[in-house]
Amino acid sequence: MLKSKRIESIDILRGIVMVIMCLDHTRDYYQDIQAAGWPMDLNTTTPGLFFTRYITHFCAPIFVFLSGLSIYLQSKRKTKKELSIFLLTRGLWLIFLEVSLNNFLWRMDVTYYIVVFQVIWAIGACMVVMAALIHLRKYAMIVLGILIVAGHNLINVFKLDIQTNAYYSDTLSDFLWCLFHQNGGIQIGVDDHFLRVDYPMFPWLGIMILGYCLGNFYVKTFTPEKRQKYLLTTGSSMLLLFIILRTFNLYGDPDFWFNGQLPFFKSLVSFLRITKYPPSLHYTLVTIGVCLIMLSLLERVKNKFTNFLLVFGRVPLFFYFLHIAVIHLSSIGYYSLRNYMNEAVEFKGTGLFGVYIAWIIIVTALYYPCLKYMLYKKKHPEKKWLSYL
Repeated sequence: MLKSKRIESIDILRGIVMVIMCLDHTRDYYQDIQAAGWPMDLNTTTPGLFFTRYITHFCAPIFVFLSGLSIYLQSKRKTKKELSIFLLTRGLWLIFLEVSLNNFLWRMDVTYYIVVFQVIWAIGACMVVMAALIHLRKYAMIVLGILIVAGHNLINVFKLDIQTNAYYSDTLSDFLWCLFHQNGGIQIGVDDHFLRVDYPMFPWLGIMILGYCLGNFYVKTFTPEKRQKYLLTTGSSMLLLFIILRTFNLYGDPDFWFNGQLPFFKSLVSFLRITKYPPSLHYTLVTIGVCLIMLSLLERVKNKFTNFLLVFGRVPLFFYFLHIAVIHLSSIGYYSLRNYMNEAVEFKGTGLFGVYIAWIIIVTALYYPCLKYMLYKKKHPEKKWLSYL
C-alpha cells in the first residue's frame, strides 16, 4: 500500500490546477473580451492579461498527466483485467458527459447548436486507449509516450486545409482526423449544427502515457528523498531543453518567436507563446517540467492552505462540472444586475480586477460542497459508482 503522503502531494497539485482552471473560466464569462483583447495577441495584450491566461496553460496537461499517474497507482490495487474494464467504462462515461452535460453547462443551449470536444473528451478517449496499452511492457510504454510527445509535431505535414476562422469541414473523414490530431470540426444537419474539436486525442495520449510511466517513481524502492531528486532533475531538464529549442527556433512548435525583433515585453510574450491546440513539444516540456518540479516540492509541504487545495484535488470531476455551472449562472446574474442598475449603457463585462474578485468568491463558495462530497466518498468506499464521479 502506498503511503498517504505520496497521494496527498498528487492531490494537492491537482487541487492547484483546478483552482487555476477556475480563474481562466471565470475570465471567459466575466471579462469584457472586446475591451481587453485576446491575451496572446502581441498587439493588444498586457502583462496582467497575458500571465493570467498563461498560467492556466498548465491546467490541462498537468491534469492529463496526473490522470496517467493515477492509472498507475490504481494498477497496484487492481488486476490488469479489472483496470482495463474500469478505464474503458470510465473513458466512455467521460466522453458521454462531455457531449451531453459539459456542452450544456457551457452554453445552456438545449438545442446543442454547437458541440465542442474539450479536455473531458480527451481524457475519456485516452482512457479508452489506455485500457489496452496498460498490457504493454513498462519500457514499451515509456518509448511510446516519448515518441508521441516528441514526434507528433511531425504529423503536422498532413494538416487539413480547414479555414482557421471557420473551423469547419463538411466531410466525416476530416472530422475523424480532427478528433485524432487537428483542431477543427464539421457542419452537420439541415439546421447547420456543428461539432468542433479543441482537444485532439493523440497528443494528449502521449502525456497520459508519460504520467502512467512516472508511477515507477512511486514504488517502494524509491525513497521520498530519491524521488524528489529525480522529479526535480527531470523537470529542470525539460525546462532547459525547452529554452534551447525555443531560443534557436528549433523543432517542437509550429510558431516561431520573434528573436530580438520586438520590445522586451512583446519579445517575452512571443517567446512564451507556445502552441496548446494541439499541445506542441514546447508546450509539453514547459508544463510537465513545472509539474514534476511541483510534485517534488509539494511532498515537503503540509499546512492549512495545502489542506484547502487537497479538497478540490480529491474530487476533480465533481469540481469541474460544479464550477462551470456556478460561473455561468453567476455571470448571468451579475450581468443582469449591472444592466438593471444602469439601463443606459449595456454592461459587457468587467475588467481583470473584477475577474479576480469573482474568482476568489467562487472558489470560496465551492469549497464546502466539495468538502462534503469528498467526505461522503471517503465514508462510502463500498459504493463503486462514486469512482466515476
